[in-house]
Amino acid sequence: MAESKDNGDAKRKRVSITAPSNAPTRRRSMGPKQQSLAAFTPDNYSSDEDDKILHKDSVPGEGWTNGQLPPQFTPATTLHPFTRTGRLALYNHHRRWINFQSSWSRIGKGATEMDAVHSKSSSGESIMTGCLVEEGKTVRALVAQLCECFYKAGWATGTGGGVSIRVGGPKENRPWRVFVAPSGVMKEDLVGDDVFELDMDQNVVQPPKTPNMRMSACTPLWYVVYKHVKSARCVIHTHSMHAQLATLLDPTEKSKVLRVTHLEMLKGVGNHSYDSVLEIPIIDNRPSEDLLATQLEEALVKYPKCNAVLVRRHGLYVWGDSWEQAKAQCESFTYLFESAVKMKGMGLDSGVVPMNGTYKDEVEENMEGYEEEKKEEVGNGSSSSPAIKRQKVAPAFNASGASNNSADLQCEGTTIPMVPRDSKILLLDIEGTTTSISFVKDVLFPYVLDNLDAYLEKMNADDEKKLNEALEADVNALDEKHPAKLQLKSSGGTSKISNSAYVRALVANDVKATGLKSFQGKMWKAGYASGELVGHLYSDFLPMLGWCKDNGVKVCIYSSGSIAAQKLLYGHTAEGDITSYFGAHFDTTSGSKREAESYKTIANALGARPEDVVFVSDLEAEIHAADEAGMRAVVAARPGNAPLGADTKGRYPVVRSLLQLCGCAE
Repeated sequence: MAESKDNGDAKRKRVSITAPSNAPTRRRSMGPKQQSLAAFTPDNYSSDEDDKILHKDSVPGEGWTNGQLPPQFTPATTLHPFTRTGRLALYNHHRRWINFQSSWSRIGKGATEMDAVHSKSSSGESIMTGCLVEEGKTVRALVAQLCECFYKAGWATGTGGGVSIRVGGPKENRPWRVFVAPSGVMKEDLVGDDVFELDMDQNVVQPPKTPNMRMSACTPLWYVVYKHVKSARCVIHTHSMHAQLATLLDPTEKSKVLRVTHLEMLKGVGNHSYDSVLEIPIIDNRPSEDLLATQLEEALVKYPKCNAVLVRRHGLYVWGDSWEQAKAQCESFTYLFESAVKMKGMGLDSGVVPMNGTYKDEVEENMEGYEEEKKEEVGNGSSSSPAIKRQKVAPAFNASGASNNSADLQCEGTTIPMVPRDSKILLLDIEGTTTSISFVKDVLFPYVLDNLDAYLEKMNADDEKKLNEALEADVNALDEKHPAKLQLKSSGGTSKISNSAYVRALVANDVKATGLKSFQGKMWKAGYASGELVGHLYSDFLPMLGWCKDNGVKVCIYSSGSIAAQKLLYGHTAEGDITSYFGAHFDTTSGSKREAESYKTIANALGARPEDVVFVSDLEAEIHAADEAGMRAVVAARPGNAPLGADTKGRYPVVRSLLQLCGCAE
């Protein structure tokens, strides 16, 4: 026995721990109650063990990570992830994310990996036992893990950002359970005990165990998304620097959308592919987040294909049909925002289709030649190579068909006229020139057909009669062998044809007639007024209009759609009402767009010679007619437009952006 003095005061005995020579051999212990832990499996796991070992209910947030290592953990267990065997087990069998399902894929059920557009994600089998308490603990912990992840990414610093996840619902024959992160808490230190559980009426079902937690100011916004996006299971809010900067790419800060196209990560945001034009709505910031609810709701209604909304000078809201999809889309959107910001610094516009750098027709032509050579070799027995599998042409960006006009986008050929140097009057077509063809074919036309019968039922007898006479005149003006006339004869016989039958036959056969266009314009007016319709514009159109206005160029519209329909479209765009930019409107009352005389009539109405007018359209027949009348004809080559013939490309200048007409002031 030896004595020692501690701090010069109390004396203590130093006891030898050497065992007597006759004592039985025993394994050295790290603690008095040490026990080895069984390997984790969903079958033997009980969250009660976590509560006993890792958590003290009396002090929420206090666990072994904030104190000493519990004696139940042996060195072999704690070092398990750091040994080779441990790492093999960890990365072969154990996912890093807390979850209630076995797996997840960005690609929806029933889809293939080659699909260009994904709107739904696919999850694996449930690993939950069916216990609601266990489910609640899992989702709360997952919310905390996601918040930590976004903090580490730099998107949730300074207690900003948040996450909401909902589970259950009618498909599971039980009420929704909505879990939301609190406000004012450091997201990297958030724990499940800090999370609120609510019902779909925003009532608190289970408050956090941690005292003094405050409900997130984002809570009303979570519910706006859940209301309008029925499939949404998770909503994420971040304060990503690039999301904020992306809202400032327009120096006027008036833009209603950010446009991005031809970037690979477009595949990760849902409903879009590489050559899609993604439009992310932008809403203005308010002093507190709950005041954003009305704007967010309007954006969700106007842009149903986009799974995110930007808040100017603030951040991003993004959602998905699972928490994994929401997270993946959040990462993809943020990648695109960073790309847009950095492209702007390079003098590039993320919303403009590139001239080069993407798959072109000449590649296909080279491959066709290569395939023919291979076929010959195989036929001669000189090659054993298997037949080449051609990749299918992806759908056009506007989903209106698989039209591949990428060769037209090279914009080579004759000299492009410049305004105002070569002309002070610009006459523009709409479809395929200022506005996507798909907006007309996939939005406007279907709107008429979908709402036709309900609209006709509300018309009075006089209006019905006038409409019937106008539509009958449209049909009578057609050739006897026209498909629309033949269709009506085969279905109606000699009986009086209804207005509904007239409209459906004319629309189905793409007839551009005055009576039909006038009626469609009236229906579209109702759609624009209700907010169901929002006019589409190519991203270069508004800057071009600004240039023309500043340089004294008169911009006029000539479309097969009625003047009223033209003004409706341009009066209700995502950029607002732009009708003040136009000097005149013309429709088929001035004549057919395929006849030269119509263009002479328009030039006369403008008080100009035909040669003083530049006309831009995507249709070759219209280009030829305008050229015959003496106008300077220019072809608009937009992605998804019909491919141009060799004669047209060699004879007329081709532009991929209307800004190519601007640049030479007087």
